[in-house]
Amino acid sequence: MAWNSRELTVGQLAERSGVAVSALHFYETKGLISSRRTAGNQRRYSRDTLRRVAFVRLSQRLGIPLKTIKDALAELPEERTPTRDDWARLSGAWRRELDDRIEQLQRLRDDLTDCIGCGCLSLDRCALANPYDRLGEEGPGARRIDTHVRPPAPQCR
Repeated sequence: MAWNSRELTVGQLAERSGVAVSALHFYETKGLISSRRTAGNQRRYSRDTLRRVAFVRLSQRLGIPLKTIKDALAELPEERTPTRDDWARLSGAWRRELDDRIEQLQRLRDDLTDCIGCGCLSLDRCALANPYDRLGEEGPGARRIDTHVRPPAPQCR
């Protein structure tokens, strides 16, 4: 491939981005990237698609839902390669969400030892399934079983 090629085939995009062709097709069906079709019905991607694919992959690794990624990409200019400022604006919008998720994961990490230690056999100690032994206030026995759903009683005739 010429270094100054304006467009990439799906194979070239896959090779350059390290993403499988099937994943690129999936991204396209979800509206995350776009291509044009040649007279022979082959896909051609503009070079800035490489950055978009990298953005999608990184966002997915951070746990950002595809819908959120698509909405963010819709804010980028179509007529030019996104700039550093464009990317900074998008990533800044996710900073608070990521900070919240980091805090939740740290809390989970800190409570995990007690949870694994109790094996949920001692729910009064399980900070995840039964924080502050709220279920114990309802009385003895299993509290996670839905008692409202019972199989129908057999009909005797």
